[in-house]
Amino acid sequence: MTSDAASARPDPTDEVVDLCRDLLRIDTTNTGDNDTSVGERRAAEYVAEKLAEVGVDAELHESAPGRANLVARIPGTDPGRDALLVHGHLDVVPADPDEWSVHPFSGEIRDGYLWGRGAIDMKDFDAMVLAVVRGWQRAGVRPSRDIVLAFTADEEAGSDYGAHFLAQRHRGLFDGCTEAIGEVGGFSYSVNESQRLYLIETAEKGIDWLRLHVKGRPGHGSMVHDDNAVTALAEAVARIGRHRFPVVVTDTVRAFLEEVSDLLGVELDPEDPETAIAKLGPIANIIGATIRNTANPTRLAAGYKDNVIPGRATATIDCRSLPGQSELLERQLRELVGPDIAIEYIQRQPALETTFDGDLVEAMSAALRAEDRGARPVPYMLSGGTDAKAFSLLGIRCFGFAPLRLPADLNFSGLFHGIDERVPVDGLQFGVRVLDRFLRSC
Repeated sequence: MTSDAASARPDPTDEVVDLCRDLLRIDTTNTGDNDTSVGERRAAEYVAEKLAEVGVDAELHESAPGRANLVARIPGTDPGRDALLVHGHLDVVPADPDEWSVHPFSGEIRDGYLWGRGAIDMKDFDAMVLAVVRGWQRAGVRPSRDIVLAFTADEEAGSDYGAHFLAQRHRGLFDGCTEAIGEVGGFSYSVNESQRLYLIETAEKGIDWLRLHVKGRPGHGSMVHDDNAVTALAEAVARIGRHRFPVVVTDTVRAFLEEVSDLLGVELDPEDPETAIAKLGPIANIIGATIRNTANPTRLAAGYKDNVIPGRATATIDCRSLPGQSELLERQLRELVGPDIAIEYIQRQPALETTFDGDLVEAMSAALRAEDRGARPVPYMLSGGTDAKAFSLLGIRCFGFAPLRLPADLNFSGLFHGIDERVPVDGLQFGVRVLDRFLRSC
């Protein structure tokens, strides 16, 4: 290839912005209902088209009409090595345009940021992966190990139509995969002007979504009524919503807090980790939720007429359990709600935790330090859950590593499922450079 032809190739760090903007403009809202969720197949077809343009074949697998998943394999030069899974979801949570400064599906660039629902959860990483792979294919680069790419549906509603479907029905696509990287890890937290922690996810809490069901005696709304299902439910929901579960510091959280305490010069008291966490600023919300089980009421349903006391009432509770504590959390909830309220699980997926060591961790750390001399990689636990829960069932060791260098004043954790979600353009470009280095060396 001539030097002129080589110079005409798109630069992945420039192309990532266009790729991410295109993905943001595809509305892939996941409502949790197949009838109203949209766009996942269109987004998967877009990814397939961009891969096909550079000679990468991909397979689309629908779990239900429109609920499309895409998988492709990039062959490595060493067939004796285990494969690496790189996964990202294409669906997003709903967004109300009236609440946003820009339309959530406009993909607008403003003030150095790319705005839109999914900008950090997680079409930014999807675009980074596409940009790196397209750059490799144009330049003739091959990784040492096989790289399996998975772009999934339904992560925002439990992954039944996405990663779990693939793991259960198409597990052969992941033959040889022993390690994986996915979302919500590798992002920076600025300690000062010269030092940044990069949080690599080595653990995530379990998903324990449940519904409370209360039965009572129906009656006329004008009469004295002691057996009111709505009253009993409201009292139980209030007890749960106000309850603070005991503090439990896991190995991952302890390792993170020790690093933070060292850098901030704060003495870590294992009996009172919240003092150190309170000094973390915007990421305190994530870290603070990883030192205890949590349970947050999210939905209520009861009644069919203003003057009729209903015979049933239900509430949805978003519970997240620490590693190994799902059964304990259930017992704790039972004590809070009492014996007369039924508990029904609508999602129950285990917490994950691995160690912060090994060649893959070394490769992540080296790639970050090569692009940021002030980088200090540390393990942390994610307060939510990801598709890693499904892929871990295949025996794959999962990490969160979607690298981003963030402005020190950006409330990153507040953008997840929030309004005005956005990603810094230079952060996206940083992520491409880190990801390229990492995938070449891992």
